[in-house]
Amino acid sequence: MTKARIGQKAPLFSVSDWVQGEPTNFDQLTGRVVLLEVFQVNCPGCFLYALPQAIDLHQRYSGAGLTVLGIATAFEDFDKNTLENLLRLVKTQEVIGETLNMLDQHGILTAGRLPFSIPFPLAMDRLVKRDIEVSEDEITAFIEEHIHNFGQKVKVYQENVMHQIRGYLQKLEYHAQTFELFNLKGTPSHILVDKKGLLRDCAFGSHPGLEKHVRELLQE
Repeated sequence: MTKARIGQKAPLFSVSDWVQGEPTNFDQLTGRVVLLEVFQVNCPGCFLYALPQAIDLHQRYSGAGLTVLGIATAFEDFDKNTLENLLRLVKTQEVIGETLNMLDQHGILTAGRLPFSIPFPLAMDRLVKRDIEVSEDEITAFIEEHIHNFGQKVKVYQENVMHQIRGYLQKLEYHAQTFELFNLKGTPSHILVDKKGLLRDCAFGSHPGLEKHVRELLQE
């Protein structure tokens, strides 16, 4: 799988189910700026910061050429970050797990439900069951992405780290295809594509400067 690169044509994201809105993809949205918000249903920060920001941008800029989409993914907590829980969120605004606990502590929920609905199209990332055995190529790719100058470390360090990575990867039940295609580091993350379909930003966490970037792309 060829990973996405900033400044190049954005590869098409992969989903298993559209749960809200009409199916679409980057190649169908040429001429519009696209903000793809990637979240997990069991992710408090997604609901405290990223999704409210995405909703605000959708409401203020959709008429100016911005299309906002959401993809629920799962790279952990596979028993909670499910299609079933995403559907529950869409239909009833009900949240679960750590999202429920944290938002309840902040006094945001009413009877375990969000006081708002998500107005833009939503889909579930395509999850592919992992092979039982973790390949050496997977371990090498993980090291290259996450550990700088690994080859210069002492041998005992390398062996310990490879053992830990093998154990970590073996615990992962699924590959989340869009999450991995864009080499995301966690959730929330956003993917920003310009009017020509080029990938302009791909970032993890909360980003106060996102609106400024969106406005710049809308003016191009």
